[in-house]
Amino acid sequence: MPRNATSLASWIKAIQMTLQQGGVDGAPLFAQAGLDMAALNDPNARYPLANTSALWRLAVAATGQAHLGLLVAKNINQTTFHALGFSLLASTSLRDFFERIERYFKIVSDAAELEFVAVPGGAKFVIHPLPGVLQPADEALDAMLAVIVRGCRSLYDREFSPQKVCLRRSAPAEREAFEATFRAPLYFSAAETAIYIAGEVLDIPLPSANAELARHNDKILADYLAGHQCQTIADRVHAVLVEQLPMGVPSREELARSLNMSLRNLQRKLSDEETSYKAILNDTRCDLALSYMADKQYTVSDITYLLGFADTSSFTRAFKRWTGVSPREYRAAAIEAPLHGE
Repeated sequence: MPRNATSLASWIKAIQMTLQQGGVDGAPLFAQAGLDMAALNDPNARYPLANTSALWRLAVAATGQAHLGLLVAKNINQTTFHALGFSLLASTSLRDFFERIERYFKIVSDAAELEFVAVPGGAKFVIHPLPGVLQPADEALDAMLAVIVRGCRSLYDREFSPQKVCLRRSAPAEREAFEATFRAPLYFSAAETAIYIAGEVLDIPLPSANAELARHNDKILADYLAGHQCQTIADRVHAVLVEQLPMGVPSREELARSLNMSLRNLQRKLSDEETSYKAILNDTRCDLALSYMADKQYTVSDITYLLGFADTSSFTRAFKRWTGVSPREYRAAAIEAPLHGE
């Protein structure tokens, strides 16, 4: 786990924009927090978490706004989070949207562990604090959850609301801004920081889905993570599979060579992460299949080839195992599904 956690400077740029909009000079606050404002315009610059947390505290004090994180969230756009914003915009479904955040958010900040997991009635997206790492400011977590809910409304339905929102932070004196932002039951001083989502909305096809755009930006994200050594071994295996599957399924030995490690070392590291090559291959194929199926330019035969299956019957059996329906039935249901969004 990272001990000196960092965040993208562009994420912090949204704080500066919010201060300006409120008539507050951010320069002395950045200086007091030990942050170089010149880095705000460098898309690859990163700030230490200790300094950004100090800036959040100073900004809240200067503005007197306990809901500052919710205001900052409004200044987040597609370019704030490197290629992640464009990749999220092209997601196939809300499930795909949340899984992509879970996989790649280390680009934005490596100060917490994200988890998207099934629960009765749907799923929850949880932000877990990391042991031995300075915890993100309450306002940073407020902002992140608000950005995610705004993303769901933009991609799926502007009337979307979570089933409930849980926050570890204590309740603010005035809850109105939180209630207006999330439009869902709120639980402060909770055991977790999480958003709960109803199962019936998770797999509805999104009108903005674009498989090619998503794959292109996912590749940029994977390369970024590899360069900054933020990836888990499972992330790296996933990235290699995405690249190599159109040429056929690489053997375990071939994949280990691609990662410049021995097969024994690869298997040990995956075991440490409580996963396996077979599990990652299955999950990667499933994710890609749903992405390709959302793009009508790809036939079932095309997808069979791109996922490294020997024939369409093998792909069809796998697809029914993943989704419960055949590729043809899945596409027919997608055509009949109503479109949502703003």
